[in-house]
Amino acid sequence: MPERLTEMLMDTWTPLIILWITVLPSIYMAPMNQSQVLPSGSSTGLKRLNEEQRVLHRSKRGWVWNQMFVLEEFSGPEPILVGRLHTDLDPGSSKIKYILSGDGAGTIFVINDKTGDIHAMKRLDREEKAEYTLTAQAVDRDTNQPLEPPSEFIIKVQDINDNAPEFVEGPYHATVPEMSVVGTFVTKVTATDADDPVYGNSAKLVYSILEGQPYFSIEPHTAIIKTALPNMDREAKEEYFVVIQAKDMGGHMGGLSGTTTVTITLTDVNDNPPKFAQSLYHFSVMEDVALGEPIGRVKANDLDIGENAKSSYDIIEGDGMDIFEITTDAQTQDGIIRVRKPLDFETKKSYTLKVEAANIHIDPRFLSGGPFKDTATVKIVVEDADEPPVFSSPTYLLEVHENAALNSVLGQVTAHDPDVSSSPIRFSIDRHTDLERQFNINAEDGKITLATPLDRETSTWHNITIVATETRNHSQVSRVPVAIKVLDVNDNAPEFASEHEAFLCENGKPGQVIQIVSAVDKDDPKNGHYFLYSLLPEMVNNPNFTIKKNEDNTLSILAKHSGFSRQKQEVYLLPIVISDSGTPPMSSTSTLTIRVCGCSSDGIVQSCNVEAYVLPIGLSMGALIAILACIILLLVIVVLFVTLRRHKNEPLIIKDDEDVRENIIRYDDEGGGEEDTEAFDIATLQNPDGINGFLPRKDIKPDLQFMPR
Repeated sequence: MPERLTEMLMDTWTPLIILWITVLPSIYMAPMNQSQVLPSGSSTGLKRLNEEQRVLHRSKRGWVWNQMFVLEEFSGPEPILVGRLHTDLDPGSSKIKYILSGDGAGTIFVINDKTGDIHAMKRLDREEKAEYTLTAQAVDRDTNQPLEPPSEFIIKVQDINDNAPEFVEGPYHATVPEMSVVGTFVTKVTATDADDPVYGNSAKLVYSILEGQPYFSIEPHTAIIKTALPNMDREAKEEYFVVIQAKDMGGHMGGLSGTTTVTITLTDVNDNPPKFAQSLYHFSVMEDVALGEPIGRVKANDLDIGENAKSSYDIIEGDGMDIFEITTDAQTQDGIIRVRKPLDFETKKSYTLKVEAANIHIDPRFLSGGPFKDTATVKIVVEDADEPPVFSSPTYLLEVHENAALNSVLGQVTAHDPDVSSSPIRFSIDRHTDLERQFNINAEDGKITLATPLDRETSTWHNITIVATETRNHSQVSRVPVAIKVLDVNDNAPEFASEHEAFLCENGKPGQVIQIVSAVDKDDPKNGHYFLYSLLPEMVNNPNFTIKKNEDNTLSILAKHSGFSRQKQEVYLLPIVISDSGTPPMSSTSTLTIRVCGCSSDGIVQSCNVEAYVLPIGLSMGALIAILACIILLLVIVVLFVTLRRHKNEPLIIKDDEDVRENIIRYDDEGGGEEDTEAFDIATLQNPDGINGFLPRKDIKPDLQFMPR
């Protein structure tokens, strides 16, 4: 009943609130006792309260003795009465004193110590603090002695609708694909209300759209925004501004509200095909344009954006499908037409192409709207240009024998002017490719002749460049490579591949192969080399050696007998004639040197010198040389030692009669003057000691001393 009465009063006139605040404590305390006061925490009061509750058997809300209630935001002229404390020990006299302590005691809540009335002194806000816990006690006024234990109770602040809903996360931004069906989810918004969600409808929110209809709708309780119109087109309108309202009190009149904005952007889908700006394009191009050069651009516009607007171009028809190609510019989405093959005004002067632009990414949902492609016609006109001469062949290959005569014609090159005017052509050789000037060319007819002799063995190929120039316009020049191959003639005799020297063992056997030799020929016959070997006519009946031709075009030298001796003959010379199979055949004579050597029993050569016979058994030439060197060294040491001993035993002071430092030579003779060169010996004056020979000083040590080893 109290809750129902509260709801009824909150929905009626506001002036009744003051009366309700006054009556509320009495109504809440009415089930407890007839005096409509809250008993204190004594055991007698609690016991009686429990007995009365058992007798009443309340089926609805029972009064909890330790709770009081007060409305928030009350700001009347007088403090509001929250409740009254009373103890059964109070006979009605003024000897009992009520004391209040706890949250807000003495500041927010004040108790009348005589009557036990509790008043709220300040304006309360449930959103700041929803309840207060206090302790009440009855004491003797004279002695301050407690009459009963303290009792704890709670004062709850009851909510009123004083807070409007708020969208904490707003404003919102959302996207939804264009052309979406009705009811497609867009986004969800959320509002919060600081009021009590349990008590009453102060926090019960209802959502609605203030702006943005009829394009979008919102669920009143879940706040889910959905599309309300089908086939919204981004190309017509891309962005929508929606205002959402949240209202408490369940949306009823008198409730508080809050708003937020939602910016909804339609995202693109591929619902538009490409479309050429014009159906016919005209381009002109010079016939000498370089391959790969762009000659024009076409454009297919697409109302879509991003990947949905990308198109690919292709040539699907026309007489120039193999001459031209079209590619897509990734930045501008233009179709670029390029030249694939050379153009020739004299052959074909115009081309007609049909090009197609098609979307790369196609959405299957919109295929029913038609093909996502478009076509256009392109006409290309080829314009004449002054072209350089054209050779009859891109390259030329000529062959000539190396013994060809000078000024003989090797071959001919031809060229013509492709223009209608057909200018005469002059030919020349690029001398940077013919530094030795081995070839000449006729400037009129292009015949190439030989200027110097050729040698295939020196150079097999000659690569030159022929230049063709228009006589009317020297800037029009063409070049062509000419390869000249020098053919072989048999002009070189075969010879040994290397200088061979054979070794023959003294203990060799008859028929033993001494050496295998091979031959080379600088010529290059078509069927390969085939050599013939023979001995000189006077050596055919050679008593010591014979020859044998092998299948691999080599020659084996064989011994006819055994018993060769180095003492008898150390070296044999065997002339061999080598002939080729060319026309005419060429031959040469090469001499093979055969040395007689001493070999081991298994045929390994050990020594090929005659002096090996006179060496002691077991000593080689190297060992004898080493022994000789040691003997000479010992002799030198002995001589040095004896010389040093002699110098050491000689005295250092020379006798007086041997002192020749002051020798004076006197002579009485008149000189004949400067021209008299025979009167005296000038050498005697220059060196008095020279008469008897040089006499060294022995009173000092010589500068050079030999240290004994």
